[in-house]
Amino acid sequence: MDKDLRSVQEARDLARLGKIAANKIATYTNEQIDKILQSMVKAAKENAVCLAKMAVEETGFGKFEDKTYKNHMASVMLYDSIKDMKTIGIINEDVNQKTMEIAEPMGLLMGIVPSTNPTSTAIFKAMIAIKSRNGIVFSPHPSALKCTLEAVKIVHDAAVNAGAPENIISCISLPSIQATNELMKHKDIALIIATGGPGMVKASYSAGKPALGVGAGNSPAYIERTANIEKAVRNIMASKTFDNGTICASEQSIIVEECNRDAVIAEFKKQGGYFMTSEETSKVCKLLFKDGHTMNAKCVGRSADVIAKAAEISIPEGTRVLIGEQCGVGPDYPLSYEKLTTVLGFYTVKDWHEACELSIELLQNGIGHTMSLHTEDRDIVLKFTQKPAARILVNTGSAQGGTGASTSLMPSFTLGCGTWGGSSTSENVTPLHLINIKRVAYGIKDCDTLASSDPTFDYPELKKELRDEKQNGQPSFSLNSNSEGDSDEKMMSLINELIKAMKGAN
Repeated sequence: MDKDLRSVQEARDLARLGKIAANKIATYTNEQIDKILQSMVKAAKENAVCLAKMAVEETGFGKFEDKTYKNHMASVMLYDSIKDMKTIGIINEDVNQKTMEIAEPMGLLMGIVPSTNPTSTAIFKAMIAIKSRNGIVFSPHPSALKCTLEAVKIVHDAAVNAGAPENIISCISLPSIQATNELMKHKDIALIIATGGPGMVKASYSAGKPALGVGAGNSPAYIERTANIEKAVRNIMASKTFDNGTICASEQSIIVEECNRDAVIAEFKKQGGYFMTSEETSKVCKLLFKDGHTMNAKCVGRSADVIAKAAEISIPEGTRVLIGEQCGVGPDYPLSYEKLTTVLGFYTVKDWHEACELSIELLQNGIGHTMSLHTEDRDIVLKFTQKPAARILVNTGSAQGGTGASTSLMPSFTLGCGTWGGSSTSENVTPLHLINIKRVAYGIKDCDTLASSDPTFDYPELKKELRDEKQNGQPSFSLNSNSEGDSDEKMMSLINELIKAMKGAN
């Protein structure tokens, strides 16, 4: 059997075993689930550093210290935010309205894992799957297979040791397009959680299954005239250099006003930003992109000095981010697109009106995802809430803010883009997205007197029609009519006459 056939068979086997496990965990109590989650968190925390190192060594993306924090977010921070979340049994009840909401698991989920966050995404999705009493089988990125398999094994074993059924969390060990397609369309998969490139997300939505997919990001960061410039630049630099820019919510372009341009540039230079010449920007763009604005995988998650060296440009020691000024948006301005690395576009506008227009243009290439503002003016924030982004972040870094690390948003590594970006949700995905909710509703009104007892049911034209029918001797259309010349008798008489006529015709 060749490799592709073996990978497809493995996918089928994992789906079959995962479904059995999912059926079992569907009967678990809150106490059992919490015990399992605590065991998974403990194991993830104990292995956070080694998993981070494995991910960097295998993919070459990012920084292991930041990937360690990602693993921490996906386990410890996530657990703290969801431990009291109601996902089993009665999750809501309105005694006065006599309604109840009952949570039910979906069954077996499929999780697609990107190479940029190969261990943290696996831990995160496993945690939210278990919290909602679902099983999950992962399709890893081939370039991050080893570290993703290890992450899945660690949380699976911890879950089973705490009482979860075998195979409740699993992962394809022979990744292939055929195996991924097999899982996507498998009858036992209830939902696909897709995190990855646009092609993979589109394929998930085309598989004929419910899916939670996320689009590409292209987050603009607007430093408005009232902003604390030192703080704004500090947050942006911390965000863009976090894991070398591999989080899709991270800043992609900086927008400043003419009145604060010089001060912002000076602060960026002070904090390790290097403003490239137009020639240097051109060299970096040729390195970063291929086939238009598709990013070169070799440049993803790389440090500024690595990119500068590859582009053959000289930069000062201590440079953390490369910055290129842009005068427009689109194919002629490559830095106006998403760059999952330590490179930023830089724009200057006259005022917030121009900043609004430019933000909308930039967001078209990552529509629905995230944008950030640095301002002390609340009215400006309200004006920017009209922009097509699901997360409007204020006075914080986009990477940490969008994922919920530095904001009160739910911690998540799956960030919905709403219908703007072709996603089925605009929220940070949580366990609540992985349950079916039954609604129990008691009758609170008498069906027989709904109309007569409703004071708002007042239609003079209806009353007139009924009066006219009665005066003209026309039968009412009511099924319970007892009017003169009973309509049922007339109908039967008419039917009998038609039958006689038909017999006569034969």
